Amino acid sequence: MKLIKVITRFFFVVLSMYPNAIFPCTNYLVSKGASTDGSTMISYAADSHIRYGELYFRPATDWPAGSLVTIYDRGTAKPLAQIPQIAHTYQTIGFMNEHQVAIGESTFGGRPELSDSTGLVDYGSLMFLAIQRAKTAREAIKVIADLIETYGYASSGESFSIGDPNEVWIMELIGKGAEMKLDKKTKQMVNASKGAVWIAMRVPEGYISAHANHARITQFTLSNGKTSITNKDWNKLQNPDIEVIYAEDVISYARQKGYFTGNNQDFSFSDTYNPLDFEAARFCELRVWSMFNHVNKDMAQYWDYATGKDLSRRMPLFIKPDRNLTPQDLMSFKRDHLEGTELDMANDIGAGPFHSPYRWRPLTWEYEGKEYFHERTTATQQTGFSFICQMRNWLPDAIGGINWFGVDDAATTVYVPFYCSIKTVPHCFAEGNGDMLTYSETAAFWVFNRLAHFAYLFYNRVMPDVQKVQNELETKFSEDIYPTDDQAFMLYKESPEKAIEFLTKYSTDAANKTVDTWRNLSNFLLVKYLDGNIKQEKDSQFLENPYGYPVSPKQPGYPESYKKQVVDEDGERFLIK
Repeated sequence: MKLIKVITRFFFVVLSMYPNAIFPCTNYLVSKGASTDGSTMISYAADSHIRYGELYFRPATDWPAGSLVTIYDRGTAKPLAQIPQIAHTYQTIGFMNEHQVAIGESTFGGRPELSDSTGLVDYGSLMFLAIQRAKTAREAIKVIADLIETYGYASSGESFSIGDPNEVWIMELIGKGAEMKLDKKTKQMVNASKGAVWIAMRVPEGYISAHANHARITQFTLSNGKTSITNKDWNKLQNPDIEVIYAEDVISYARQKGYFTGNNQDFSFSDTYNPLDFEAARFCELRVWSMFNHVNKDMAQYWDYATGKDLSRRMPLFIKPDRNLTPQDLMSFKRDHLEGTELDMANDIGAGPFHSPYRWRPLTWEYEGKEYFHERTTATQQTGFSFICQMRNWLPDAIGGINWFGVDDAATTVYVPFYCSIKTVPHCFAEGNGDMLTYSETAAFWVFNRLAHFAYLFYNRVMPDVQKVQNELETKFSEDIYPTDDQAFMLYKESPEKAIEFLTKYSTDAANKTVDTWRNLSNFLLVKYLDGNIKQEKDSQFLENPYGYPVSPKQPGYPESYKKQVVDEDGERFLIK
């Protein structure tokens, strides 16, 4: 346990050097049989203090022979290397491609000595390259495995969510450190342990999974050529019965490093390469538990585990939900602040008089020599963007894939449907329209941030107004999808290009409508809640007296819980005598 504590503390120190990486990212995975309409879904939240919310777009491209692609570190933008480009890359919209292949991630760090200073491909580049080069989730797994074997892995431990219209997979990997040796041929020092150890598992039909900054794959079926293979058996990759794929040395390397000494069938990837402790459970696994708890009545049995009180009984990697899920369900889960539990962030002393579920960073803090923490909830203020990718196998790819995309805090965003085939990204969501250090009044990111910061000020007063408009927009988009699909499909039979033009216009109009609505809502809320008053209104129209003056605003004051805190702290000072 002392070793585990040392490893975890080192991980904390390393991450503190990169504030955008402190327990970022929460992912959900939904198989076809667990959704209401037979679609597969994955979700992702790019939680970061420096990540700007914009919708990446790369058109399909034929590349000249000899072309190179530059690899940039996702956390710092530092150029790492240039590697050969393939002949053709697929169109991508965010982290989804034209063939409905989508990917998300969460960083788990793992054993710090396994970071490879010589690796050339980081986790972000693996994501971009995988969806540019793969037509299926299985192909994406192979692309990732081949890239790290060829060029080395430049990041710490990662969990990936990978989906296509038929399957969703969770893949976890970590580097093998840097063991430098002299290459006799080149006379250069090279890393003899280049690459990574990894495992990928398919989410069983009718089940869901999730991950949030801690490795979750434990035991798995060992290679048998029927349901499980290693990377030496890529020729069997497309066998539909295969549900486990892993690096051939994932266990032997652990033995070599002294991490594992038991029987192969008892090997656990997570326990070996990312040992569990209180912080991992409370800050990471609790977010997984929270999502599972929304859809499965039996999750109370794992409460002590998820809160770090008893780590002996781990949550399962996959669960069967009590009901099938929609994209709108996943949007709701993204907005979780532990509501309905004893850890509800809106109800402890840190919530203040307006019951805010937010705590400003750092996550952990010291007082009188003791270390304390704030809860790490799924919804968080520092989200750059988040999405729910929905993949549907009964439609042509151009129509079947939808990237439900939102910027800033998931609790105050609106998820806009962007079809995977659209040919342009609307200016309000496009790359280059502002950045983290440059305000743009036309950028969705800044429009949503401006409103969110106002909502944080008077949270329990303002959020009902925000949620009302949020729900109206997302409900309308949800209702629009099927008639939009139908119209696009009719056009597609006539001409795929006409269908794509139609969907591009639909997504662009939806995006522009959302940003305009949010800007107007922000203006309305500023007027309504100015100076802590609440102006009286009906149907979004402020009330006036017969002479054109505002009706006297409401002044609801502070809740009894806050009054008690003031009196207990310094009541004598404020007592009217």
